[in-house]
Amino acid sequence: MNMHASLQGLEDPGNEIETRYSPIDGQTVTWSGRWASQHEVTKAVSLSQEAFPAWSRTTLEHRVECVQKFAMFLQAHRPEIAKSISLESGKPLWESDLEVSSAVAKVDLAIDALRKRRWNTHERIGAAQSSVRFRPLGPMVVLGPYNLPLHLPGAHIVPALLAGNTILFKPSEKSPAVGHWILRAWSACDLPHGVIQLVDGAVPQAKWLVGSPGIAGVLFTGSYAAGRQIHQQLAGRPECMLALEMGGNNPLVVDRVKNRKAAIATIVQSAFITSGQRCTCARRLIGVKHSENAGLLEELSRAIGRIHVGNPIAERQPFMGTLVSESAAQSILSAQEQWRLRGGAVLQESRVIGDCPAMLSPGLIHAATPIDDDQEHFGPLLLAMEVSDLDEAIALSHRTGYGLAAGLLSDDPSAYFHFVKEVRSGIINWNSPTTGASGKLPFGGIGFSGNHRPSGYFAADYCSYPVASIENHELSNPESLPPGLQELLGT
Repeated sequence: MNMHASLQGLEDPGNEIETRYSPIDGQTVTWSGRWASQHEVTKAVSLSQEAFPAWSRTTLEHRVECVQKFAMFLQAHRPEIAKSISLESGKPLWESDLEVSSAVAKVDLAIDALRKRRWNTHERIGAAQSSVRFRPLGPMVVLGPYNLPLHLPGAHIVPALLAGNTILFKPSEKSPAVGHWILRAWSACDLPHGVIQLVDGAVPQAKWLVGSPGIAGVLFTGSYAAGRQIHQQLAGRPECMLALEMGGNNPLVVDRVKNRKAAIATIVQSAFITSGQRCTCARRLIGVKHSENAGLLEELSRAIGRIHVGNPIAERQPFMGTLVSESAAQSILSAQEQWRLRGGAVLQESRVIGDCPAMLSPGLIHAATPIDDDQEHFGPLLLAMEVSDLDEAIALSHRTGYGLAAGLLSDDPSAYFHFVKEVRSGIINWNSPTTGASGKLPFGGIGFSGNHRPSGYFAADYCSYPVASIENHELSNPESLPPGLQELLGT
């Protein structure tokens, strides 16, 4: 079995062929193959264990060269990879192209993060020297999502490889073709046999990987429900590193803003980019009742009605393409109906566009009385509510178990400083979309959104462990001994 070969069940002829179709038309085949058998998963874990010692001893300079080759491959194949992302996820080409850019940029950022956050240090402590060195953990499982199927797996894989770990990568079953592009990119990097392997599959394959005793860590991006299952499966295994990057029920609060157009543009980008399929998308719009905000909801509704939704790969690019599947679209329509039955007024109805069941128009629901719904509805649906003041907005923001992203639109700096001090989220933005994130910053949340292992620039932290040493170049008699040991040295 080749080190880079996909584990497609070739040794298990009983496995049926799996075929994936693009949500754009339901007919274009994006990928076809077999899921890995349990036997193949076991073999992959063993190979990863075998490859780890040699890879962990390679120089950082060599590992840096390998990940830089990965970035060069992505850049060289940018158009093909972007199209593959769009065909599988339904995102517009312009957005898929930006995702390739983010994946390329991640490489230099990961190198910088390792050198600044996990660099060996040596200091004097009296006559001795103290040293801190960082060592890789071992074989690490990376479970990727479908919404950013290139960038988010890379946000785990690149820092993990740089630290000296080996990788078992299972892409989302909804985006296996992009997973194979990732495999091709690493295959061009001259990595030793077994350092990175791709495991095709769905939930069973993920469970087999997570349950393997030979793994040292699991790095996951996806829903809270799936992350919770992984956490439960690893119960009683504290030696296995677990980094969970999960969803959000994110609030965007509008306080006092003079620039109405900028506010609307920021709300739209927060709620509806990627057809609402980002974990940082705003799900709840909380407006503070001010004279400055009069009529804002009506203007927002009209603006949402003008959003261009269309074919993601058409020459005239839309802002929104499709959702990842028809079932994903139906879940949004179901949530919209639940909110309507609970008293929500439909200002802009999310509905299927044309004959594509995965393509939805963006929806806006206004609730005169706050609706408590702590499900993460992963699509283009925004719930708008109003409160009397900023403190009430903060209180309403906290009516969720999630804590990934929050945003405040306000011209008042004191309002923001109060907001950022009180709101419980891993990402808190001011006059910027909730979806705005920088690769130079940590990325993660609290509560249902994560387990205090932020990714982004801080991903380097969970890819290695520190070794502390007190070092003397020669052994000498201690200057003094504790009481009761004076006779030990004949003193």
